[in-house]
Amino acid sequence: MPNAPSTTLTAAPPPGLPARLALALRDIKIAHSVFALPFAILAAFLAAPALASGAAGDRTDLWKRFALQLALVVACMVAARTWAMLVNRLADHRLDAANPRTARRAVASGALRRRDAALFATLSALAFFACCAGFLALDQNPWPLILALPTLAWIAFYSFTKRFTALCHLFLGGALAASPLAAAIAVRPEALADTPALWAVAAMVVLWVAGFDILYALQDVEFDREAGLFSVPARLGPRTAVWLSRAMHAGAVGALVVAWRLDARLGVLFLLACAVIAALLVLEHIVLAKKGLRALPIAFFTINGVVSCLLGAVGVADLLLGA
Repeated sequence: MPNAPSTTLTAAPPPGLPARLALALRDIKIAHSVFALPFAILAAFLAAPALASGAAGDRTDLWKRFALQLALVVACMVAARTWAMLVNRLADHRLDAANPRTARRAVASGALRRRDAALFATLSALAFFACCAGFLALDQNPWPLILALPTLAWIAFYSFTKRFTALCHLFLGGALAASPLAAAIAVRPEALADTPALWAVAAMVVLWVAGFDILYALQDVEFDREAGLFSVPARLGPRTAVWLSRAMHAGAVGALVVAWRLDARLGVLFLLACAVIAALLVLEHIVLAKKGLRALPIAFFTINGVVSCLLGAVGVADLLLGA
């Protein structure tokens, strides 16, 4: 998955397991879980049963159970992303080492041994399985545990797609879009059938992520061509790539509006958030058009982080106010 280049790594592996773990987490930017986490939380609220209905005691019990479900969703998200990012670093260590932009990443530079990265990836996968099992223990929901292995396989698959298809950006979008659907299944499996807005939110994530991943790949056009990698900028050229990104972001805003129309619980606040997000995505493309690749830290990380957090926070607030 995309990440900011590391700039402070050393060539020698740090002593001690905790220090190596800290290096791994710093390298994969654990804080960037923010890109998908708000969507998972929003989906959990969309899938939750009527938390405001019934007697006061019943409402209290529902909220307690939902709080536990939400904690497990967050833990699953962090564990799954850590797994996927470490698989990415392992899969790409030779490519990263050959690319000046990524050569200082922990595994590529040798600062983190591959066996340590593999160990931490395995521990992340085990943590994910344990959290999925928590849903079975909490409310006899077997689906998170049943789908745990396919989910880990799916989100790791992205790391290999750029070797054979320019659709790799959509695969990344699909990996992150699994988060709201998985959260809904964990909270209430029936929600995928009776809450169609969840699918619109997932479609938004696919298009939004694919759009900004195409922009991110503009940094590596020449390297991708020389290495025979399949990114949209390398295959179709930067100009076409930018226009495809714009089209995907327009589609992402459209998917949000569809989500708003499909669920009556989403009101004016959510619609206003859609408008703000549209403006932010337009701003992202304006900044890139005017300042070029040097604006990527602002356009990619800051603006897209705001998009994710804004939509999650406003969507949840809208659902709570309308409850």
